[in-house]
Parts: sequence; structure tokens; C-alpha cells
Amino acid sequence: MGRLRTRNEWIFAGVLFKADAALATAWWALLILRGLLPALFALAMGALIGAVERHEPLITPLAIVGLIFVLLQVLTPIHQATGANLGSRTSAWLYDRLTAACVAPPGMGHLENPALTSDLTMARDFDLGITGPPMSISMDFIAGGLVEMVGGLASAVVLAAYSWWAPLLLVLAWLATHWLLRESAVWKDRNTEEVREAQRHADYTYRLAVEAPAAKELRLFGLSDWVIERFRQRRRQLFDLRWEATRLRERPVIWSLLLVLAANVAVFWSLGAAGADGALPLGRLVTFASAAVSTSMIAFGGLSWALDGAAAPAAAVLRLQPAMKLAGALVSGTKTTSGMPAREIRFRNVTFAYPTGGQSVLAGFDLTIPAGSSLAIVGQNGAGKTTLAKLLCRLYDPQEGAIEVDGIDLRTLDIDDWRSRVTAVFQDFIRFELPLRDNVAPAGAPDRHIQASLADAGARDLATLDTILARGYPDSTDLSGGQWQRVALARALCAVRSGAGLVLLDEPTAQLDVRGEAEIFDRILAATRRATTILISHRFSTVRHADRICVLEHGKVIELGTHEELMAADGRYRTMFNLQASRFGEDAEQEAGLDALE
Repeated sequence: MGRLRTRNEWIFAGVLFKADAALATAWWALLILRGLLPALFALAMGALIGAVERHEPLITPLAIVGLIFVLLQVLTPIHQATGANLGSRTSAWLYDRLTAACVAPPGMGHLENPALTSDLTMARDFDLGITGPPMSISMDFIAGGLVEMVGGLASAVVLAAYSWWAPLLLVLAWLATHWLLRESAVWKDRNTEEVREAQRHADYTYRLAVEAPAAKELRLFGLSDWVIERFRQRRRQLFDLRWEATRLRERPVIWSLLLVLAANVAVFWSLGAAGADGALPLGRLVTFASAAVSTSMIAFGGLSWALDGAAAPAAAVLRLQPAMKLAGALVSGTKTTSGMPAREIRFRNVTFAYPTGGQSVLAGFDLTIPAGSSLAIVGQNGAGKTTLAKLLCRLYDPQEGAIEVDGIDLRTLDIDDWRSRVTAVFQDFIRFELPLRDNVAPAGAPDRHIQASLADAGARDLATLDTILARGYPDSTDLSGGQWQRVALARALCAVRSGAGLVLLDEPTAQLDVRGEAEIFDRILAATRRATTILISHRFSTVRHADRICVLEHGKVIELGTHEELMAADGRYRTMFNLQASRFGEDAEQEAGLDALE
């Protein structure tokens, strides 16, 4: 029983009742009744023929035969409708659990853990028709297979009234086809890591082709044929793997035919002989012959590919719940954060590595940031700049060392209370398909704060606050990349007006031109002059405005000071600054010329 409970099919059966107990009960009841009807029909037909043979009244047996016949016709569409509703409810229940599993953990390690990628992909896409039919449709296939299995077993029970060996012989012969034809391999082979990987590659290529973000590069670099061919190859690989798991093999087919033929010949020869000798009345002969024929349903019923396709993601969702809870777990402190940071933020000997990353991103990292100051962080890709922002947001905790706010370990502060004191603009900032008002202040804020924040971000006349920022809605609009970036900046500035004391800006002006960037950053510094501001940027024309500049390399601070101090030190910062200045020197001269003309 312990092994049975770990099977995906068993887990799926339990999920049906969790999703909607009433519908699941009705679905199973209809399934069993449909499975019993062929056996009941065989009994009723035998009784009817027996009544004819004995010259008895036919009203009752005819009525029973008619009732069973009508039920055979009527219950199928009722069961299909019940299954479709139950499938939809089950999908909704699973997506609810998946959403909660993704969003509930206070950290984000569970969303960046490669070990959870396969289950997450399967659970996310299972009802989109990518890996198989949606669950509302799969339920009909599942019901069909199980109805046939129940029908075959019920018919075997009826046949047992003739002889103990007849149903046993037929059941063993028909069940042997499941093993010989490797139908059981469907349960495992269709859900191997190789199959999942092929599905991920096919899905990724498909999204490249049909979604807007990749459209420019695909056309510019002539990659359209490459994407189409890659998609075809991956889908073909996926189909080949699935076919390999389900195809009928030549030799097992021959053995199956011989076994089934031998079993049926033995049973029907015995029935024929008994009927010819008069030992078996005609009515009973018809009943047992019909039951013997219906026993063949065992070969085609049972745990079909549709059940595998529905059970695997259901089990994946239930596996993800505890796995994500653990991977994204952070222990919240209890201390309040009112007025923090008031003195300083300090990284004390911090070491951090991502759970599956291996090498440490930060190693023995030390840095002190005075409260109310602005600090710019520069360095090569992979130096640990964005990791610092994640740690300050407490999306992760360091493995060693501590981050202290006014001398208090960040881990002892209440997570939600601390995050209310932090606002950020990340490189991959979110774009809500909501009105401008909700994009700037998702948690709500007075309109005057929203308008002032938009003005500080250079987006005063972008749109009215009630305009939805997504195409496809009445009176909606879409924005350019630079305009969206200004909205994201306005969101951070609005949070400052609502009480945030720490501002994290990770490449906040990457999609703005040089002039716009300098103008916006001056406004940001003015609007956040009472807050502690940390800027991560590759543009030295921006970072030079910060009070201090920190140069990171291999997870350590190698230089720290003002722009003037670092230029005078003639170290790594000056080398990077001069390299970028020479690259954009011509643009700078043009900007200076324009300024002079103005």
C-alpha cells in the first residue's frame, strides 16, 4: 500500500476529491455504473431469451433490457459533462496550489533552483494543450479506459457463474496483453527526464516564434528558418520518444494474439459443447457468451496515456509545494524597522552562493553604507552587483556573515516590515497590464504622490492615471521601453513618498539616452535625498553623481571612494571610466555642442 500511494495515479485520484468532492463522487459513481452495464445487459438479454424459451411474459425482461440500453446511451454524455467539469475544477485547484507554492515563500530560491525546473515546467503548462489535452478533455479518455476495465472485470464475474476457470483464463490472457504490448511502459517512459527535456526545448523554441520579444532579432539575423527547423526537430524528437514508449512491438503482438486466441477458443468451445449437450439453456448460454465477449474490454481499459498525462503534473504540483516551501524559506525576525536605516547599512564578512551555483558570488564581503547617502556600484558582469540588491531585499540570506542595519542583523527584523522600508527598480522590472495609477502604486497611494513621482521620473504627460498600459483594452495604450522604465522609476519614487528609506536601482536607466539618463538621475537623487540610495549601473556618466562609488570584482570591494578620489587613484575605476569615455567621446562632443547651441 505504501508503494501504491506513491504512484502518480493514486495521487491523482486523491486530488480529484480535494478539488471537488461532490463532482468526484458523481464521476466515480457514473464510471462504475457504466462499467457494470455491459455485464447487466448480458444478464438481462439472457433472462429475456430464457423467458421466450419458457413462454413466460416478456414485459418485465423487455423493460429491464430497454432500461439498461437507454442507460448505456444516456450515461455516456452525462459522464462526459461531469468529467469535463471535474477536470476544469481539478486544473483550477492545481493551479491555485502551484500559484501559492510559487508566491508564498518569502525568498525566491525556489524559483531559481534548476532542480525544480522540470516539475515547475510540467506543472505550469499541463493544461495549456502543449504536453497533452487539457484536463477537461483528458477526463473523458481516462473515464473510457477505466470503464472498459471495470466492464471487463464485471463480465468476468458473471462468467464465473458458468465455471471458475473460464473467467480466470480470459482475464489472464487479456491482462497479459498489457505487459506484452508494453502498455505499462506508458506510465514511466512518457515521463522520463529525456522526454521532459525535449518538451522544454520544443516549448522554448515555440515561444521564440510566437511571442513578440524575439521577433526583431529573428528577422534581423535571418533566424526564422532556424527557429522553424529547430522546433520541428525538437517536436519530432518528442514524438519519437513518446512513440517509442507506446508503440506496439511486433513479437509481443504475435504472442498476444496466440494467447488471446487460445483462451477464447477454450472458453467458447466449452460453452458451445455445453449448449449442444443441453446442459446449458439458451438464455444462460447467451449470457455467458456475451460476458465472455465483454471480458475482452480488459485489454483496452485501465491506466491509459491520458491518465499518465493528467497524473504526472498533479503529482508534480504536490511535490513542488513542500520543495518550494523549503527552497524559498526564510525565517522572519520580530523586530520593527521604523526609521531604518538611520545610521548605516553594513555588510560584515558576507559569503553567499546560490543554492545550485557552486562557486561563491560573494566571499568575505565587507562594505559600509552611511544612511542618507548615495552609493554607486560598478563592476563586470557576474561580480555580484545584483546579488547585493537581492540580499538587501532579503530575497536570500547569506551563508556566512551578516547584513546589519543600524547594528541589527537583518535576519532579526520582520521581513514584511523591512521590505516596506525598501523599494527597488530591477533590470527586469514588472510591467502590469493595469492602469497607470496601479503601475506606479500597486499597493495604493494618494494621486498627488503618484503625479509627483511621475513628474520626478520625467513621465508627467505619459498618460492619464486611468489609462490601461496594455494593448487590447478600450482606451488603452502601450509604452516604449524607455517610457516603461520611467514608470518603474516613478514606482520607486512613490514608495519613497510612502515611507521607504532604502532605494535600490539596478540599471534603472538602461533604456534611456545619455541626456535623459543624467536628467532623470539628478531628479532621483533630489527626490531620495532623505533616503539611502544604491545605484547599480554600467554607465559612468550616471555613477559619478553618487556620493561614493564602489568597484566590485569577484565578490569583493577593490576600490571605494568619490569619483574624484577614484580617478586620482588611477586604478580599475579610472581604466573603466576612460574606456567608456573614449567609446562615447563622439557622442559626448555632440551633446556638448547641442548644449552650447541651447
